[in-house]
Formats: sequence, C-alpha cells, structure tokens
Amino acid sequence: MSSSAAVGPSIWVVSDGRAGIERQAVAIAHALGEFQRWSQISYISSDAHKSAPVRISPQPPQLWLPPNLWPAPLMALPKAQRRELNAPWPDIWIGSGRRSVPYSMRVKKWSAGKTLVVQTQDPKVDPSHFDLVIPPEHDQLSGPNVMPTVGAPAYFSTGDLEQAALSFGDLTSEPGRKAAIIIGGTSKTHSLSENRAKELEQDLRGLAAQGIRLWITVSRRTPEHARIRFRSMAEELGARFWESETTDGPNPYLAFLSLSELIFVTEDSANMISEAAWFGKPVYLLKLAGSSAKFDRLHKSFTNQGVARWYDGKAEHWAPDPVREIDRAADEIVRLLIAKHPKP
Repeated sequence: MSSSAAVGPSIWVVSDGRAGIERQAVAIAHALGEFQRWSQISYISSDAHKSAPVRISPQPPQLWLPPNLWPAPLMALPKAQRRELNAPWPDIWIGSGRRSVPYSMRVKKWSAGKTLVVQTQDPKVDPSHFDLVIPPEHDQLSGPNVMPTVGAPAYFSTGDLEQAALSFGDLTSEPGRKAAIIIGGTSKTHSLSENRAKELEQDLRGLAAQGIRLWITVSRRTPEHARIRFRSMAEELGARFWESETTDGPNPYLAFLSLSELIFVTEDSANMISEAAWFGKPVYLLKLAGSSAKFDRLHKSFTNQGVARWYDGKAEHWAPDPVREIDRAADEIVRLLIAKHPKP
C-alpha cells in the first residue's frame, strides 16, 4: 500500500483478516502516505507495490506449532495466497494479527535484509525478530525496538474528513449540542445484555432530555435486541440512527465523530475508543457487562490523560488534547526506513 503505485517505497499490510486489527495496520500505512512523511522517503523506488492488504489464512498442521517452529510457512498457505507472498519483497512490511507472525519473522531473511519489518500488537514472541513492534500500552510489552501506544493507532486523512463533512453537512444544522453515540456489543470480554441495553436507553433518553442531539451508530457485534431497541428509540426521539448501508444508506461514522461536540462510546473496543480520542473532544465511556485486566488498563490510560471519563449521568464539556499516537509510530518507521535506505 502506498500513496502512489509508481513512486516511493512499497508497503505491504499482511493480515490474518481480522478487521479490527487489520484496520490498525492499514491506518499506519495511510499515515506513512501523508505528504510530510512521503516526501522524506519518496526517493526509494520499488517494483513491489500492492494496493490492498494481503490476507493470509495458514492451515494446519503448521498452524498448531509455535511460530518459530514452522518448517515451511509458505506451504501452510493456499496456493493463491502463496503467490501473493513472493519476491519482489516490499520495503515496509506491516504484520497484523497472530497468524501473520511466522511470516513477519522470516521476511527479512527472504528479502535479504531489504524489508523493514513492523509488527502490530503483541506478537507473543521475542520482539527482536522484528525491526519495530507497535503494541498497545495496555499489553505491557517492552523492549529496545518496542513502541507502545496509548490505545490503538487511529488515523483519519484530511480528504476523508472533508468528504464526510460534504456528504453529511446537514448534520451541523441540527439544533442543540450534538453527541455521537458509538455502540459495540459482544466480545471475548464484554457483552450487551438486554438489561444493560435497557439501562443504556435510559441514559440516552436522559441526554436527549437535556437538549442533546443523538447520532447513534451500532457495530457488527451489537446484538439484534439492542439494534431494535435503539432504532425504535431514535425514531421516537428524532435522533439519527445507522446500522448498515442496506437499511440506512452511506455510513456516517466519520461524520458523527468529526462533527459532534461530545462522543459516547461503549467500553468494549480499543479501536472505537482510540478513534474517538483522536478528535480531541470529550469522550464518555459507557459500561457494558464484563471486564478484563487488559481493558481496565486501556480505560485507565485514557482517563488518566484526561481524554475520557466514565459517564455518570452528567454531560459536561472539557477540552482534552487529541490522542494521535499513530504520528509517533509513523515517524519512527520513516526514521528506520531512511537509516536502512540512506539518500544517495
């Protein structure tokens, strides 16, 4: 992936297909394409450009082994995917997801040291296998080539923000304070039960009673009972509601985040919380059922910075700094790449 198919270094996002984690790696690739970064590295030429993530699905029996014991990682892939992972190798490799790790560990050898290898998340192997590891701070991973980030690396381009404002400009004419309501749902650690959905509905009705305009969006993980409940409430209150393009038209997610004054987000997704925090607006966390030590650390990292607060029935306004850890990560990749490929 790159800002141009003709010039500059080649960037591959190699993903195991999990959307949330792949999204973080794609965000890093897009941040590298920003003019101020791309102009520093555009002298590097490549014939290995790819315009989309490479999604891999390795199969047993190698899949059952620890990543360092795979005897022939490429042979674990279906033939079509095997053809995707072949020379010429990229200048930058961004691995995403646990199943990408055996390939990230070996691409430096395959490329004869040409490729700068970046791995997102905690790879659960020695970080020294990679040039740079970018895990969330709450994973508690450390090392000389490890760059922890507060939350997940979130990114939105100027062009995408401008397009969202154009496509959903009517939102700004609505009366009152505007609040984006970002609702997740069932995950390994959290769930949105019918009782909790009912309580959230009362919270949202309380916001509407304060004259706050609600812009509600749900995710793929939101249970059907909650979708029905929040859609019905939105229709009654005259709030905006989005579930899918099939039922509700183009996705206003980015417009909701960028044009609102307050953001409310359920606690179950590092991506959703990090994307909300990117905008430098008050972020309120909404409780769901369940918890985990890792998510407790995630929430604390945002509340300690004064970016987020737990919603307790009061919708106040404050002016937090935006959390844009992706800039720090992308700048470090540029630095490492220039060191590997000095200007002639």
